[in-house]
Amino acid sequence: MHGRLKVKTSEEQAEAKRLEREQKLKLYQSATQAVFQKRQAGELDESVLELTSQILGANPDFATLWNCRREVIQQLETQKSPEELDALVKAELGFLESCLRVNPKSYGTWHHRCWLLGRLPEPNWARELELCARFLEVDERNFHCWDYRRFVAARAAVAPAEELAFTDSLITRNFSNYSSWHYRSCLLPQLHPQPDLGPQGRLPENVLLKELELVQNAFFTDPNDQSAWFYHRWLLGRAEPQDVLRCLHVSRDEACLSVCFSRPLRVGSGVGTLLLMVDEAPLRVEWRTPDGRNRPSHVWLCDLPAASLNDQLPQHTFRVIWTASDAQKECVLFKGHQECWCRDSATEEQLFRCELSVEKSTVLQSELESCKELQELEPENKWCLLTIILLMRALDPLLYEKETLQYFHTLKAVDPMRAAYLDDLRSKFLLENSVLRMEYADVRVVYLAHKDLTVLCHLDQLLLVTHLDLSHNRLRALPPALGALRCLEVLQASDNALESLDGVANLPRLQELSLCNNRILLSVCRQLRGNVSKRPSNVLPSNSLQF
Repeated sequence: MHGRLKVKTSEEQAEAKRLEREQKLKLYQSATQAVFQKRQAGELDESVLELTSQILGANPDFATLWNCRREVIQQLETQKSPEELDALVKAELGFLESCLRVNPKSYGTWHHRCWLLGRLPEPNWARELELCARFLEVDERNFHCWDYRRFVAARAAVAPAEELAFTDSLITRNFSNYSSWHYRSCLLPQLHPQPDLGPQGRLPENVLLKELELVQNAFFTDPNDQSAWFYHRWLLGRAEPQDVLRCLHVSRDEACLSVCFSRPLRVGSGVGTLLLMVDEAPLRVEWRTPDGRNRPSHVWLCDLPAASLNDQLPQHTFRVIWTASDAQKECVLFKGHQECWCRDSATEEQLFRCELSVEKSTVLQSELESCKELQELEPENKWCLLTIILLMRALDPLLYEKETLQYFHTLKAVDPMRAAYLDDLRSKFLLENSVLRMEYADVRVVYLAHKDLTVLCHLDQLLLVTHLDLSHNRLRALPPALGALRCLEVLQASDNALESLDGVANLPRLQELSLCNNRILLSVCRQLRGNVSKRPSNVLPSNSLQF
């Protein structure tokens, strides 16, 4: 018995820990209460710094206490000599480092350090860069530290080339450093600006090829790491296209004008203004979306007064001006004609923004060959398969359509957890291809039957379509965006899995609707028939509804 240490039982250990936690909690609460009392009384002195240090040293995420420390420091700046202030700042920086060792991802601590250094006349920025490097060695994906490094680099006027070299060292050490790859995407446009292409324009080809070599080394070393694949996609990406008016359509029957934009926009006061000129005279109109909701949309409509459609005159000229970008479109409605339109000529780049695109297709072709080579070595690598699909679409979506579908089939087998996403992406690409074929052939009929579609997209590109066949697919809804098809007369949607018909009510010209073999509830059918009975007799007669 004598000379032997007594081993505590688990119950005794638990009780001791409970008492210790209670004691810490009492000290924590008493210190916090004392800080708030002093702050309320206006006693912002060094004792507040000492009290808050006790709390923040254990819990750096107490934001209110950082505010108290800033108030105290501002107060002491008016009372202390420069030498005393210098000692105070050094002590504060040391305290901040100790807090960061407790929690390297503390918002309040990094923010307080930014605030403190921003008030110093001559901060030691080199020391701060060294501090960032130390913390990034511990956790290379600490985005708080990365944000702070960008702050320091900007204040210290560090050359982008030096920061790029820093990312080189981190990436060489670990290809999986996503934050370093991202930082490169911010630095390279600064080092190689392309004024004609905007801040997110393309890189010079020699730089692009060098970066592609670096990133290829990364994903050939570790094909399953997503960091390099995301950076690879950025390298082959491009800037957003300019806002343009894609299509303008005027209908005499509906007394309506429709405008289609290159991306969803919001029209209204303080947001953007559409000016309508009829026969060179401004016409005040109210703009709305096809579904009646005031939210960003590709398509906007307005009602036209009878005077602007007077059939006694030989013609009427309609011109729409988008004031936010000075884009405009014009079309002429001749006497005896029921409609007129004007749209952009069709090219893949104009219609759809591919996720990958560069000026020289030789670069894309080279990347495609490299990815196919890797895919032979790593046949079940999902990132490689997806990149191959995107590269083929960027090169020629119609030429590679059959091969793209084969890769989708392989990718679904490799990555079954994302089968629904891949089905939707495949549907999106197939619809884009159908729209391209329609545009090239200059027809107003789109055949999308038997394509295994799961989702409808790019409906704004079908503004002028009169016949649409969606039968024998896996669609679950006809969405409100279907209202963008202002000229649609025949809609075939049999043999799907439709449960919602929200978009049908917004089709002004619909005359024939086929919905056989779907999952539409009886109540939805009755509601649709009720809506039909309220419409003009020459539009969608009840006998044209097929359930």
